[in-house]
Amino acid sequence: MTSVALVTGGARGIGRAIGLALASKGRDVAIAYRTSEDDARSFVEAASAGGARAIAIRADVSKPEEAERAVREAEALGPVDVLVHAAGPYHRVDLFAESPEGWREMIESNLSSLFYVTRILGPTMAERGRGRILAFSMANADRLSAQPGITAHYIAKAGVLVLVRTLAKSLGSKGVTVNAISPGFIASGSAPAEELEKMKKSIPAGYVGSLDDAVGLAAFLLSDEARYVNGANVHLSGGWGL
Repeated sequence: MTSVALVTGGARGIGRAIGLALASKGRDVAIAYRTSEDDARSFVEAASAGGARAIAIRADVSKPEEAERAVREAEALGPVDVLVHAAGPYHRVDLFAESPEGWREMIESNLSSLFYVTRILGPTMAERGRGRILAFSMANADRLSAQPGITAHYIAKAGVLVLVRTLAKSLGSKGVTVNAISPGFIASGSAPAEELEKMKKSIPAGYVGSLDDAVGLAAFLLSDEARYVNGANVHLSGGWGL
């Protein structure tokens, strides 16, 4: 039976690029998205062009019932043995200007959503004795530094690292690896080009990362070659955030 990749947040940005790369290698891909319907439709068209099966599932995985529905709809293609959790919005607001609703959205969308999906897929991957789970944190989240402008988002991304390590320890004996990528500044379409240009001087590599950089790293962590890489947090930042 054909194995399937589920990419949450797969309609745009890094998630889309990874999903298309997986499809180009012949893997069937399901993406979950919240609002980017046109992008989701174009993803399915592009992914299907090479012969892979692809579906787009409109679901807010920060809600447990929708996360479960997304998994079940993806499983209609076959067993899901790859999860790329790229869902997670971002906003910048001073800590004391943050609203309770904004706080909850950052925590639920970035951290709780990973738990909601992995609580279903983790055990099923373990039963089959194989699986790859890849989540996204952010460069410097492992430093646990003060972040007055992005407090809730930063706390959620630090939490992702704890959850990744816990999942890795819990599932490692069953042939399932769980790792994190922590991007710095990547030209993924989520930030204005002028803002990225300004950041170049603070990046040791001297340039902003590309989607190809993210795809290359993800491809390795999802491959058989990375079978002994488990619980890792890999910075994708050109040295920024160290």
